[in-house]
Amino acid sequence: MNHHLRRTVPAVGAVLATGVAMGALGWAGGAQSAPSAERPLISRAAAGPVDAFGGARRETTDQTQLIQDSLAATGAKNVILLIGDGMGDSEITVARNYLEGAGGFFKGLDALPLTGQMTHYSVDKATGKPDYDPDSAATGTAWATGQKSYDGAISVNRAETPRQTLLEWAKQSGRATGDVTTAEIQDATPAVQVASVNARSCYGPDQTSTTCPRFAKENGGLGSITEQLLDTRPDVTLGGGSATFAQKAKAGTYAGKTLRAQAQQRGYNVINNAKQLKAVTRADQDAPLLGTFSQGNMPVKFAPLNATPTGADGDARTCTANPDYGKTPPLSTMTTKAIDLLSKNRAGTDKGFFLQVESASIDKQDHAANPCGQIGETEQLDQAVTAALDFARKDGNTLVITTADHAHTSQIVDAPTPGLNAKLRTREGSDMIVSYNTAPAGGSQQHTGTQLRVAGYGPGAGNLVGLIDQTDLHFIMQNAMEAFRG
Repeated sequence: MNHHLRRTVPAVGAVLATGVAMGALGWAGGAQSAPSAERPLISRAAAGPVDAFGGARRETTDQTQLIQDSLAATGAKNVILLIGDGMGDSEITVARNYLEGAGGFFKGLDALPLTGQMTHYSVDKATGKPDYDPDSAATGTAWATGQKSYDGAISVNRAETPRQTLLEWAKQSGRATGDVTTAEIQDATPAVQVASVNARSCYGPDQTSTTCPRFAKENGGLGSITEQLLDTRPDVTLGGGSATFAQKAKAGTYAGKTLRAQAQQRGYNVINNAKQLKAVTRADQDAPLLGTFSQGNMPVKFAPLNATPTGADGDARTCTANPDYGKTPPLSTMTTKAIDLLSKNRAGTDKGFFLQVESASIDKQDHAANPCGQIGETEQLDQAVTAALDFARKDGNTLVITTADHAHTSQIVDAPTPGLNAKLRTREGSDMIVSYNTAPAGGSQQHTGTQLRVAGYGPGAGNLVGLIDQTDLHFIMQNAMEAFRG
């Protein structure tokens, strides 16, 4: 067992303090003590030994007053949306079982007081009829613009007409804005907030000229995703994807110059390592922060442990560290820095901010049938949610929402399946078989179309309860910001 990667099991029967006296939610009014990563909003730990009478209970006090207090306000000065790419209920459960145990809980993902379920689907480009198993471009377009579109669309409708994004609206309304991801910053989920283009692969001028010619700058279009990102000009942009910045613009003021040189000439503070990120004290429209910490996607937390046809045979295995992970800032660090910078710049102080954060490689490792990879990236999202909640509890006027763009393939099963399997030893010492059955070994596992969990904390979070659609997120977040009266 790699003890460096495993938490100490709490004493049997131990229950964490809730950290929320009934009626003491920060944004519902009243003073509160400083938040702690060890004191979540709601404790969802099992009450005792899970095999004892009542021991597996997670809810041990009446929640009525807590829920009433959670509905006391609607207007949010700030909105933080945290996305687990490919993080369906199964992916959350796999990660929770391995990292926290069956009776354990995540201090971010599981601690938000208001939860619902969210439908997600795209539409056929030609007919507009539902496509029940969408991709990240279409799903991101749904919450970014409030409109369903086709797979591959980046904030355009079925007719390929650009739609205003929530980040663009927030900036236009005088708010600070940020976009953070562990993927390339041109990848679908971060791209939907800063660009509108008819194909998600059009990262730079080179791809756009051939794949999306109508959008190419030389043809009078809006440009590639990276060029549009520079035009949209969020106050903070952090992630991977530095390779695309070596491409050169083909038209306009910066024709013949690399996109990196263009960014620098346009006043961006361009950084590429954790030390530089730590040193940044300002990010605004005069000096927006552009941090790209890897050529492509950022390194994941755990080394690969791929499922195989015989992966459930023999002894269970544990996850090991990825040596490249420490070379770039973790998602929680990027999230904390983004919140700090956005909340303190002039626009953020005056009007508030909108921030989107993505843990991108839950999906990418699920595609690869790599349970350890997806577990580590689910933990990264949980830590980012915890950072967002720490700020929101102190601030009192921040809506935090966490959900996924689509569901994925991993399943917890009782015995080996005809597909790909991996047997993991959980923190409790039990064996858990994770199975993938939508592609053969070496293939890419498919997304699934099952509805998604959505959870929130802060003013406006009551609108997440029950069954909503992915497009509802757009209006819930926009309405919360519009309703704020400071």
